[in-house]
This record gives sequence, structure tokens and C-alpha cells, in this order.
Amino acid sequence: MADTKREIERKFEFPTSDGAPARLPDLTRVPGIARVVGQGAVDLDAVYYDTPDLRLDADSITLRRRTGGADAGWHLKFPVAKGIRDEVRAPLCEATPPELSALLRSRVREAQLAPVVRLLSSRAVSHLLADDGTALAELSVDTVRAQGLAEGASSTAWTEIEVELADGVHDESILDGVEKHLRKAGIRPSASASKLARALRETAPPKPPAGDRGKDTGPADGTAGAEVLGYLRRQRDALVAHDPAVRRELPDAVHQMRVATRRLRSAFKSYAKVIDRSVTDPVGEELKWLAGELGIDRDREVLTGRLRSHIDALPVTLLLGPVRARLRIWSADRGTGARHRTLGVLDSERYLTLLDTLDALLADPPLRPAAARPAADVLPSAVLKDHRRLAGRIRTALDLAPGHARDLALHEARKAAKRARYAAEAATPALGGPAKKLARRVKAVQSLLGDHQDGVVARDALRLLAARAHAAGESAFTWGLVYGREEAAAALSERRLPEVWARASRPKLRARLRTAGS
Repeated sequence: MADTKREIERKFEFPTSDGAPARLPDLTRVPGIARVVGQGAVDLDAVYYDTPDLRLDADSITLRRRTGGADAGWHLKFPVAKGIRDEVRAPLCEATPPELSALLRSRVREAQLAPVVRLLSSRAVSHLLADDGTALAELSVDTVRAQGLAEGASSTAWTEIEVELADGVHDESILDGVEKHLRKAGIRPSASASKLARALRETAPPKPPAGDRGKDTGPADGTAGAEVLGYLRRQRDALVAHDPAVRRELPDAVHQMRVATRRLRSAFKSYAKVIDRSVTDPVGEELKWLAGELGIDRDREVLTGRLRSHIDALPVTLLLGPVRARLRIWSADRGTGARHRTLGVLDSERYLTLLDTLDALLADPPLRPAAARPAADVLPSAVLKDHRRLAGRIRTALDLAPGHARDLALHEARKAAKRARYAAEAATPALGGPAKKLARRVKAVQSLLGDHQDGVVARDALRLLAARAHAAGESAFTWGLVYGREEAAAALSERRLPEVWARASRPKLRARLRTAGS
């Protein structure tokens, strides 16, 4: 069974002079550090794995099998932020543990993991302690010998320092203080993010001469094609990156993965003059399938949270019957098997084929003639077209009387608002402030319409909960009360919509977008 540890650390180059090792400064001068206590030395033997084309290294991910030390086993590290990584651990065994292989599937796919570098390290460990003896951080001085394992690879050696906050310590000012004193001693932060990155760089076999590979046939910088492809690649990368987070059940991971699928689909449609929809439409259908599968459990969680917040806000005197228990049972029934289904989708051939198809499409994009034109000439009209589409759907909805037909029309307007917002966000790097402002104001419309639609779904659920309570001989009063509150909230959203929409559709805002970037 794998477990996860968050690493908050910094790495430093440890220079030598005439073969003599540099000296560490007195770190008890760092505020908060009272003692530096040596823990002895340990020998570590680590073999790092990657695909032949180094896909993991490209995303700053490391997978190793290490013996020696207290944490011998398999270690898979994902970057979180600069100097922060999540390390997922599994017990020592010969082959890559299945739970770690699953976390790499979106990147590795059908490729084979193989050893790429072996690191032999002699590690001298010290604990940095507070006055009361609490461990604040661990300092390691590593003398490293690296051997590349690819054909023609070489070896290299170096010495470095790692300073990692102790478990449960999150105050990075301790690392700031240590870094300040190390810098004064002539010890600089490492130029490499990890030992593996340095080892790969310094042991790589010589590359053959590049030769005449011809000119780059991709769209030139500043063109509509370059901007749209850049956005599509960022969303493809986000989709792949959120896959292991979904598998690890990290907060908001499913939502963020769904957003990436929606942004891809939206861009295919919004920028049809840049990239050919006859090619992208089938891919968009597969993205729609993936978003739908991911949404099953996510929608249940959102709906349950919404109903629970209503119940929590009611005085206890208005909670008639086993309201909380019934909601809990109803939610559990809806969630049965959802986790297993999500993992099944992520492990399916259909999903992996979709990822391969996206890669192939972006490697050889079906660009249309407008892709070669300046982004400022092409992107504004695409954004404004989606904006007009949204305007038409809002008018249609508001012309209807309150009720089921209007609810459906407002839901269609919500989907149009997402598309208009994503189109503006995609154009923001090229068009700047006007596109960013339009995206922000359309997002407000989308949020209002989203809350309205969530209320529609909630009212359907409340009718079912009330019916089940009544059939069981329980009072349905509380469910009816919450239904009434949802109904009132929906009516308020509909009254507010013209005002919120007016801010997102001001003529001056649209005029500024037309001339943005020119």
C-alpha cells in the first residue's frame, strides 16, 4: 500500500577546493535553530526509471527504487511548487508497484519504464533542533556518484546539500534562514531541480549532429495559430497532470480535470477558423464522454454539499425527522461504485486512445488559412461571436415565463457562457486587458447561471427525498422548506440576471476587444 509524504526542501551546490570539502557554517546562528545534532552516515543506492524519451523527466517527475536508509522502497515524486514535492511511497519489490504505475499511466501509456540512471550516495545526516528539542529540519550532505544507464552514457560525481523541513513543520522561514547562512559561506542553490535532472544532463550520451532538419513549419509567434495551439497544449497538459491527482483523490482534482476537457472542446468550437472542426469534432465528442464520466461522482458531491448547507443553516426546531441520516443514505446510494467507475475510465483503452489522439492532433494540427494571420486580427471576432451567441440565449430565456422551459433555456445559456468565457481566456495572452476583463464579467454570468442550474437539480432531488420520507412515514416538512428556499433563490437569480449580463455586454467593452492587440 502506497503512502504520501509532502517534501518541503531546498538543494544547494557544495563546492570543493583543492579536493578538500567546503565547511558548513554554524547553523545555530539561524533564528529558531538551537542545536545541530549529527545522525551518522548512510549509503544509498537508487535506480531511477523513465521512458526512453524521458517523459517523466520532462514533467519534473521522478520514479526510483532505493535501498539503504530508513525509507528504502519505491518513491514517486510529483512537483507541487518550487521546492515542494509530494512523494508517494511503496514497499521495496523488484517490479514497479501497480499503484505507482497507475499514477503514471496518463504519461507513460503504452511505453515501457526502464532504468535510466543509477545514483550511489553517501549521506551524512544532521537534525536541526529548536530549544525544546523539536526537530525543525533535516540537513543532508550527499556525496553522489551517478552512472547513466543508456548506451554510450557516462558517469559523474558531485556533492550537494539538502535541507528538508521535518514532518509537520511548514514554516519556510527556517529554510530562508539556512539558505542565507549557506550563501554567506559560498554555498549556492543548486542549478538542478533534482539529482536525477543533474545526472541525466551530465551523463547523457553524445548526440549525433543535428544536420539539416529543415525549417520549423509551425505557426509563427504572434499568429492566431500559435496562440490557439499554445492554449490547447496547456489544456492537454492540465488534463494529463490532473489524472494522478484524481487517482489520489486530491481535493478539486476531478473538477479541474473536467475543466480541462471543457476548455479543449470549447476552443475547438470557438476557433474553428483557426483549426479544422472536421478533424477536431470527433475528438471533442470523446472529451465530452470523458467529462460526463468524471462528472458522475463530482455532481453528487456538489449536490450533497448544497443540500447539507441548507440543513445546517436551519434551526434545530425545523429539522423534523431523521433529515441528516436520510440525506447521508441518499448520497451514499448515489455514490456506490462511483470511485471504481472513475478509475475504470482512467484505465480504459478508450481514454488512453483519447490522450494519444490529442497528442497527434497537436503535433500535426489541422490548421486553416486564418491560423497564419496575426492573432489580433482573428481572435477578437471569434470571442465576440461567442459573446453574441450568449446574448441570444439569454434573451431567449428571459422572454419565457418562469418555469420548466425557462430553466432549460437558462441551462443552455449557462453552457454558452462557459464557451464565451473560455474563448476570452484563451485570447487573453494575445489581446491583454480587454479579453481578461470580458472573461471576468462573463464568468460572473456563468456563476449566476450555474447556481441557478444547481438549484434546479437540487429541487429535483428534494422532491425525491420528500417522497421517500413520506413513504417511510417520516415528516416531509423540512424537505419542503428547503425546496421553497431553493425556489426563492432561483427567482432571485433570474431577477439579477439582466443586471449581471448588462455589465458583461457593455458596448465599450466589446469595442475595446475589437481593437485589442492592434
